[in-house]
Amino acid sequence: MEAPHERSTRFPCRSPKPSSFESLIGRLAPAERSWYAVALKSKNNVTRQGVQVPGPDFSKAELLPVIAQDEASGVVLMLAYMNEESYRETLAPGRVCYYSRSRQKLWRKGEESGNVQEVREIYFDCDADTLLIKVNQIGGAACHEGYQSCFFRRVDPGTGDVTTVGERVFDPADVYKKS
Repeated sequence: MEAPHERSTRFPCRSPKPSSFESLIGRLAPAERSWYAVALKSKNNVTRQGVQVPGPDFSKAELLPVIAQDEASGVVLMLAYMNEESYRETLAPGRVCYYSRSRQKLWRKGEESGNVQEVREIYFDCDADTLLIKVNQIGGAACHEGYQSCFFRRVDPGTGDVTTVGERVFDPADVYKKS
């Protein structure tokens, strides 16, 4: 039996079209009902080999938070946001595309710095409103301040003191020169 976190998308070989959402859900084991409910009501279902699989639910919010994690090291690189358009663009070429809240436009990670994020795996949470993308970080830095991770400041919970963790990979002044 597969572990819940490793469950593959399973669909019956011969499945008659349900007359209603309730009739399909009623045939499932209780533990699987909520998972299929998300799959069926998601507006971002994607068809793969004739089967609909769920996607993130952008009906809850126009922008969904996205955690980028280095696939090899497991380091959390950054938190950004995606709208439906940037999500679909991320699926197509295999490079991460976010939505910039400050610039109000699509943000193709690495288009200025060269620090591109290649998509390796995409996950969404149980509510389908937060994404985790495992990436291959090209160039060594995800942060616009030149660090591997945007989470380079550590706070001591006892004292509140802040220390910098890690070294700068590049100097932002050299990379983001305004022309």
